[in-house]
Amino acid sequence: MSKPMVAIVGRPNVGKSTLFNRLIGQRLAIVEDFPGVTRDRIYGDSEWNGREFTVIDTGGIEFIGTDRILDLTRKQAKLAIEEADVVLFIVDARQGVTTTDAEIANILRKTNKPVVLGANKGEVKIEKIDLYEFYSLGLGEPILLSAVHGIGTGDLLDEVTALFPEEEPDPYAEDDIKVSIIGRPNVGKSSLVNALIGEERVIVSDVAGTTRDAIDSVFEHNGENFVFIDTAGMRKKSRVEDPVEKYSVIRSLRAVDRSTVSLIVIEGTEGLTEQDKKIAGYAHEQGNACIIVVNKWDLVEKETNTMAKMTKEIKAELLFMPYAPIIFVSALTKQRVNKIFDVIIDVAEQHARRVSTSSLNEVIKEATIMHAPPSDKGKRLKIFYATQIAVGPPTIAMFVNDPELMHFSYMRYLENQIREAFGFDGTPINLTLRKRD
Repeated sequence: MSKPMVAIVGRPNVGKSTLFNRLIGQRLAIVEDFPGVTRDRIYGDSEWNGREFTVIDTGGIEFIGTDRILDLTRKQAKLAIEEADVVLFIVDARQGVTTTDAEIANILRKTNKPVVLGANKGEVKIEKIDLYEFYSLGLGEPILLSAVHGIGTGDLLDEVTALFPEEEPDPYAEDDIKVSIIGRPNVGKSSLVNALIGEERVIVSDVAGTTRDAIDSVFEHNGENFVFIDTAGMRKKSRVEDPVEKYSVIRSLRAVDRSTVSLIVIEGTEGLTEQDKKIAGYAHEQGNACIIVVNKWDLVEKETNTMAKMTKEIKAELLFMPYAPIIFVSALTKQRVNKIFDVIIDVAEQHARRVSTSSLNEVIKEATIMHAPPSDKGKRLKIFYATQIAVGPPTIAMFVNDPELMHFSYMRYLENQIREAFGFDGTPINLTLRKRD
């Protein structure tokens, strides 16, 4: 099921990004290790008191000026607020209430969203009377904190998590294949859903999405039940104009969380963009099986090896997910659309695949013989044994003498050897290291 979403908003320079980094901690470290993933991040996963949630960082909201970037920032912040379950409004405890703070508070009151007010930069002891003026914002009691030092963040998170909606049960059967269709605006996601479902298919039911008013399309195809989960707002026109900037990834977060397979739709006439990489990166981080769908292929001028050339370009840009199959389609003409079903079934099976411990250790042993593990200052990495501890995605624990000796390139080498032996097409593999005493 999808995790609750928390949007951090406020004017510039109140410490929103510092708080964002503190809340997500080291959760993004896995992404930083992979080439080909942009580091310009606006979302991350966090956890408090057993509740996992997604945090969204927004640009500072300003109301003075008509600059296009300012305008986009305002729209993007409004989009984050609209999608959030709880809004975390950050103000500067030292400066007191500003005109911009009051205007942002006015916007937040009109949304009817739960809001937690955080007064940041409380490193120096601020008398309680200094916080009284923040009550004028009409958003309840301000919580004094320091994002830099972590002071007060526990109290802040207690308030935030208390406002989360109740967890909803999954309305679908365990065997249903849940598929999210994600991508930038105007790449043809709606057209692809319509082409996939088609009037000739048996519609089982239309079930309202958990909290976002999106409609999940549930239908049967060749004996398999598919649940196509629309990107939030795809069926329902958003009240906020969806800019084609980095914040369109927000639309994908819930859909990815609720699915096991993600169709990452890109436009054939444009090729892969930075925004496409952000959206693909999120699906990869969440451990979904992934398929790259290049849509509008009918509009691309063809030359010799056009498809092979674009495949090579996409793989070069998405180095962190070499496992993802690429399929070229046209939702308009329905060219190759039916092939998507076979690919979805295949990657879903690989995503849930389990291999025996004995077979896995045989492959690891052969890999270490062909290419010796790395060493540092005379101490060599030893891999005692490995075992698969989870599926969806396949997760393998390797017991070693010292995890610090493992190099990223050797980890990638081992993953490649495992894929060569067992397949795991279309799904990420989580390799974890455990020290054995």
